[in-house]
Amino acid sequence: MSDHTEAATAAPYDALLLLSFGGPEGTDDVVPFLENVTRGRGIPRERLKEVGQHYFLFGGVSPINAQNRELLQALRKDFAEHGLDLPVYWGNRNWAPYLTDTLREMAGDGRRRVLVLATSAYASYSGCRQYRENLADSLAALEAEALPVPRVDKLRHYFNHPGFVRPMVDGVLAALAELPEEVRAGAHLAFTTHSIPTAAADTSGPADAHTRDGSGGAYVAQHLDAAQVIADAVREATGADRPWKLVYQSRSGAPHIPWLEPDICDHLEELHASGAAAAVMVPIGFVSDHMEVRYDLDTEATAKAAELGLPVARSATVGADPRFAAAVRELVLERAAAERGLTPERCALGRLGASHDVCPVGCCPARSPRPAAAGAE
Repeated sequence: MSDHTEAATAAPYDALLLLSFGGPEGTDDVVPFLENVTRGRGIPRERLKEVGQHYFLFGGVSPINAQNRELLQALRKDFAEHGLDLPVYWGNRNWAPYLTDTLREMAGDGRRRVLVLATSAYASYSGCRQYRENLADSLAALEAEALPVPRVDKLRHYFNHPGFVRPMVDGVLAALAELPEEVRAGAHLAFTTHSIPTAAADTSGPADAHTRDGSGGAYVAQHLDAAQVIADAVREATGADRPWKLVYQSRSGAPHIPWLEPDICDHLEELHASGAAAAVMVPIGFVSDHMEVRYDLDTEATAKAAELGLPVARSATVGADPRFAAAVRELVLERAAAERGLTPERCALGRLGASHDVCPVGCCPARSPRPAAAGAE
């Protein structure tokens, strides 16, 4: 996309909101944070203390907030360098800065047309619809306070945007280089993402992408498509056609409810039993190296690999890579142009093409009906 002045306008939008999950920044924050995450589920405080052990191992500090601050800086730097005059705000669903507080600030600053970048690249209830529900709740809070309520739109899913995919390709190549030379050629790729209930996966994405057989709907299809693109690029760069598989991590639900499988640790056991020389864990489902990457992969899965004697390396997430910041700028300009009635170029790799701008009716439906912003319902 051209960088000349006309192309660099975000009109009709007057702000970008970075919307993320949030995380504790000290030991005293951990249980209150988990109470926010699990509100309405009736989970006892003592159980939350047990769940919080992952955070306590890291001093109660989730890396996600620091990483979002880095991404904010990268976005503002890229926007400024390319003449895009668009302020960037940051709000979280579950910890400070809270989404409602940020929207209140934006309303006070006179922002009336807001684009939202969610730190989740794929279609699912927890990765899209729930963010939209939180937006609706916060906008309702502003309305109740008689504050101006901005119109809010959400950027499309970016799992297959070149600026998201190419940094991950480089991450895999760097991780392969970390492996001992004698096992490098035989390394498998394990693409990892957050496990979700199979019922939620099957109803992810628009209604025409829903499945009934546990195959995972748009959530699984999008991950598989991105993984194939990355695996193909790694093959082209190394000359080796490496076996790969999409696997899952961070399951947190009741044992009797079916979730997407196999788990990364189970997969590492399978690789070892099959005689695989090594593995690279590729956290394709995560934008940054937050707690579920640091603990579930860098701590738990790495310990499992050491127990098995299987050499492993973990590739980097996209984080604040300048190419990702540039991708966000392109997505902003693309959506703004579409809102002005133009037909912009829509960058996407793989076979699925660019995602929809507006979530249609029935997209990633909620477990129980709740209002959701930035969509057709």
